[in-house]
Amino acid sequence: MNRKIIISKSKYLAGLQCLKYLWYRVNASEEIPEPDFTARFIFNQGMLVGEYAKKLYPEGIDLGKIGDLKEQLVRTSELLSERKPLFEASCSSGSVYSRADILVPADTDRWDIMEVKSSTKLKEDYIYDVSFQKYCLDKAGVKIRKCYLANINNQYIRRGDINPGQLFKKTDITVEVGEFLIGIEDRIEEMLEVAARTSPPEILIGKHCNEPYSCPLKDRCWGFLPDNHIFNLYGSKDKAAELFNKGVLSIKDIPDWYNLNFKQKIQLECAKTEKPKINKSEILKFINSLEYPLYFLDFETFSTAIPLYEGVRPYQRIPFQYSIHILDTIDSKLCHYDFLAEGAEDPREELLLNLKYKIDEAGSIIVYYESFEKGVLKELAEAFPEYSQWIDSILTRIVDLYKPFGNFHYYHSSQKGSASVKNVLPAITDLSYEGMEIADGMAASVSFLYICGNFVINESRPAKEEVEKVRKSLIKYCGMDTGGMIHILRALVKEVE
Repeated sequence: MNRKIIISKSKYLAGLQCLKYLWYRVNASEEIPEPDFTARFIFNQGMLVGEYAKKLYPEGIDLGKIGDLKEQLVRTSELLSERKPLFEASCSSGSVYSRADILVPADTDRWDIMEVKSSTKLKEDYIYDVSFQKYCLDKAGVKIRKCYLANINNQYIRRGDINPGQLFKKTDITVEVGEFLIGIEDRIEEMLEVAARTSPPEILIGKHCNEPYSCPLKDRCWGFLPDNHIFNLYGSKDKAAELFNKGVLSIKDIPDWYNLNFKQKIQLECAKTEKPKINKSEILKFINSLEYPLYFLDFETFSTAIPLYEGVRPYQRIPFQYSIHILDTIDSKLCHYDFLAEGAEDPREELLLNLKYKIDEAGSIIVYYESFEKGVLKELAEAFPEYSQWIDSILTRIVDLYKPFGNFHYYHSSQKGSASVKNVLPAITDLSYEGMEIADGMAASVSFLYICGNFVINESRPAKEEVEKVRKSLIKYCGMDTGGMIHILRALVKEVE
């Protein structure tokens, strides 16, 4: 007996990105890796934004809590006649099914689609999303007048309780949706045909593996590539895709005549020689620009779609932790201080006050990728003007350890085209972030929000023992960022001695 395949909105979007991914969504979903901790947080944020969007229509009826698909469809059909805003309205026709975030009654018998997104920008995949909804609703006999996107207004500043009317900005995307509807039936037919196959289609890897989102099957599909493959080429991936289509898989196998830019040529040279490329004169200039004592500084921040504190904008970076290592000379004993906020209150002013007494009036302040730390400090100066003079004085002392690596004055093939501290540290020292409980900034952000109660998993909050464990991991991670910078700098000094 042939099973009936239904293309939902999420499956349609998966199929647009990659038909192989769609096949697994339909036929072998158990083989798709579960969302990780940070992915669950992003999903949680989207759900929260959706709840605030419902407050735009207080008289609306919420269908989202109905678990049974058949019941969702029946109740939606019944409620359409009441001409009230509907949240999570369902529709189905033939082999397609969709739910709309918000259906708003427009005139006598038509409706507007209101798609809610937690981002601050209009993206192409959002239009594909809404075009599929409109297609399903049209097929189900629901007449649509206009299509709108309601996404986050990042200029909104929280004053008191969240104001949904100011939190969201509404964009009419009706024309764009109409354009994206062209060819939709052919696309759906192709997806149904692929989904009905007994094995997944052969799809070449490429940019679509990361656009618009990183595919959860990427590790499976990319496993055949050599360690230092051509998709590690610095910059645009167009050259990598061209080389791949010519049968070149490894950077070391790129022909010498191929048109590479300056940094890519260094990558090719290092891949062939298996030795680092070191521009000693430029590295020496960097080292000689430093003024002791050296302060190695790193912030950890979180940003949320819904501002948690008074005077904060959506996605504004809120520093909750810092680590600072101090060196009087390159080989002197380390002095280390750190700060990690406690509780769910705004941590910024306490962090600022604590940091101010750790940095004296002279000495270079070394960070990795200065636009981040400088941006955080400037936002702190804006929020707490009483500290602005002091912040301005330390901004001029910031030195970016990223630059020798971002400019490829030092490059090792094991960096795989990246100048991030996570890639540079193991390339130039014997240290790495591997095996750490918390090993990246996003995980640190989400972990902090979790122990503070601003991110709930399975409706449960962490026990005291788990909170302490996470705090220790956060302190270790942030300390690794600043301690790692010291090891990187010392390694650079040895290279030019």
